[in-house]
Amino acid sequence: MAVIETKDLMYTYPGGTKRALEDVSITIEKGEFVVLTGPSGCGKTTLCRCLNGLVPHFYGGKLEGDILVTSLRVSEHSIHELARHVGLVFQNPENQLFALFVEKDVAFGLENLGVPRDEIRKRVDWALQMTGIEDLRERAPHELSGGQQQRVAIACVLAMQPDVMVLDEPTSFLDPLGAQKIFEVISELNKELGITVVLVEHRLDLASKYSNHVVVMDKGRVVLDGEPREVFNSETARLIGVGIPKATRLSQVLERNGVHLGKVPVTSEEATHVLKEVLKRD
Repeated sequence: MAVIETKDLMYTYPGGTKRALEDVSITIEKGEFVVLTGPSGCGKTTLCRCLNGLVPHFYGGKLEGDILVTSLRVSEHSIHELARHVGLVFQNPENQLFALFVEKDVAFGLENLGVPRDEIRKRVDWALQMTGIEDLRERAPHELSGGQQQRVAIACVLAMQPDVMVLDEPTSFLDPLGAQKIFEVISELNKELGITVVLVEHRLDLASKYSNHVVVMDKGRVVLDGEPREVFNSETARLIGVGIPKATRLSQVLERNGVHLGKVPVTSEEATHVLKEVLKRD
């Protein structure tokens, strides 16, 4: 069942002369883990803003085409209504955290929706547990590390129990180990709770391990849309300059030199396994 559908979506920011989105048509099924990638300025963040109604309700501008999220037509529903279904985690968690204590931040969205106090307590406890930060509930957000802050930001969204979680480069301020830990939390939420994940990310070596659907954008358009192995191994991805996973690049070099792996690896674990099989065969 499709949880996100866009058809011929076009958008121009107020005062803009060039469209930020051009004929974007994608379908994302319930429970998918989607990696959205592409060069800087290609329209990824704008598309994310469309999914929770910030475009057009907050930013204004001209929106054309159609976009449905959990069967709701975004143009016809307020940000407040859409917040019950779509959660957005920003690139910089500090933009999302402002309370004196972590648990107050996690409760903020629920309080705005008028959720009963007992239910708020249950959801806050659950979200803190799911993200592994129960011990941080009484800490001040500004005292936390970048990785801890990002977990708090994810907990804030998770407490709302959305159908879709959209994360706009949530690991850009983290080192590779911190990024991997965040990806593992997101993957666990996707698998255990069935939350549909749309992750904007450049670190494809790390993110590709968890995804089952990749969308590549360039100049406001969707240029590739499909299964990770197929997308990453395409000539289009290489020409655009997408950071193709090293395992995939290695297989392409080997293929050009006459070493046929039989399967294009996406992760380092897959590459190790495939290369071992090749060595046994030879």
